[in-house]
Formats: sequence, C-alpha cells, structure tokens
Amino acid sequence: MLIDVHAHLSGEEYNEQGGVEGLLLRMKADGVARVIASGYDIDTSAISMRIAEQYDEVYFCAGFHPSELARFQDGDWERLIELCKHEKCVAVGEIGLDYHYENNPEKAVQKEAFLRQLQIADEAGLPVVIHSRDAAEDTYEFLSQHRNLLRHGGLMHCYSYSPEMLLRFVELGLHFSFGGTSTFKNAKKVWASAQCVPADRILSETDCPYLTPVPYRGVFPNEPKNVRFVVERLAELRGVSVEDMAAQIEKNAKTLFKKLH
Repeated sequence: MLIDVHAHLSGEEYNEQGGVEGLLLRMKADGVARVIASGYDIDTSAISMRIAEQYDEVYFCAGFHPSELARFQDGDWERLIELCKHEKCVAVGEIGLDYHYENNPEKAVQKEAFLRQLQIADEAGLPVVIHSRDAAEDTYEFLSQHRNLLRHGGLMHCYSYSPEMLLRFVELGLHFSFGGTSTFKNAKKVWASAQCVPADRILSETDCPYLTPVPYRGVFPNEPKNVRFVVERLAELRGVSVEDMAAQIEKNAKTLFKKLH
C-alpha cells in the first residue's frame, strides 16, 4: 500500500482536473491507497477535515504553519482543539519554524505558536508534523527543550537537512518523510539523509501541489499519485525492492499515525 503522508488538497489547483475526486481516482489507479491532507491554517485544516469526511482514503492533520501566523484570529486555538478531536485527524500540523523569508513572523512569535501547538497535540494524544526551513539548529534545540511534549511522536516532513542533523533528530524519537526532492538531480544531501535514516522512521510524501518529482519535475500541480516515484527512488537509494520499501513505509505510517488504517 503506497501512502502520501503529506499533501495539500484544500486549494483550487485541481479544479480543472476533476477536483479532489479526480485526483483521488488517479491516485488509486496508480496504487496509492491513503493520503493525509495537511492544513496550514485553521480554515485549510477545516477544509481538509471535510475532504477526509467525504472520502475514506483521506485523513487529515490540522495546524498553523509558521509563515501563516498573520492569519491567526481569536479563538483559533479553540478551533484547533476541536479539529483534533475528529476521528480522522491523525496529527497536529504542519507546525514549526520557517526563517527563509524576511517578512515571516518574528522568531519569538513562531516559537510561541509552535509551543502552543505542541501542547495541544500532547493533550490530544496526537503526533506533530513539523515544518522546518532554514531553522535546523533552532528547531532541534526547541524540540529538545520541549521533548516532554513529543510523547506521541512527530514527523520532520519533507526532510532536507544533513544526515548528521537527522541523526540528532532521531534521538528525539522523530520520523522523517521524503518527497520529490529525493528524485532531483544533485540532491546529494537529501539522498544521504534518505540512506542513513533508520528503516522504522522513513515515510513518503508529495507535499503537493509543489515539488513534483522526476520524471515530471516542473509540472504543476503535483499530485498524490506521484508518491510512487518517491518510493521507487527511496528503494533505489536504500538498496531494497520497491515492494519492501512500500511495506516498510506503510508499517511506519500506521505506527506514527495511530488513527490511520
């Protein structure tokens, strides 16, 4: 069973291609059985919830992306707590730290929201899906400081830092998902990380509609069906069969996301 553990399905990118229903039909035709739709603020988290309610093969996670905190409104933490109670909400995410753009929220603001969402996840008995961009050391130090809030696990999504950094995150009990970048030419750091991650911590994603993998790199929008190219590349990098890689990822996904079946 192929699984895309991180996809964005709440936008309008697929409207001319049969919408979400068309996307899921293509996904299943290519052997992808499950997809986790990720929110990046409360509204997109709620949309992801409604998609999951409509389609058996879709689950969702709810959270506030660090770059989107300007959208925060009074009562959003309460709304997030309610979303977490849903039977198909498998994690709080995506949440974390993003220092890439100068106009992103201040680091202190990002860390405050990150901590609150770690607390919400812990109280809900859910893992977290972590976004970290240009913030490797701060993310590690922050999570180390609040390790008590990671009792239910966490995922470093679209992992792109060094293998040395990965091994430090492993000590915190985290999982790691790899996406289209693992298929890109000269993505040597990502390849090395995909090779050194423990077998029981590796997962596959698309982060669609972005980061379309080879052989369709540059095509927009990316789709969950393309996660098979990621799984094939991970199998190649790790020297195992595609079938064994897919089986390991399925096992890992169900270990981390307890509500997934």
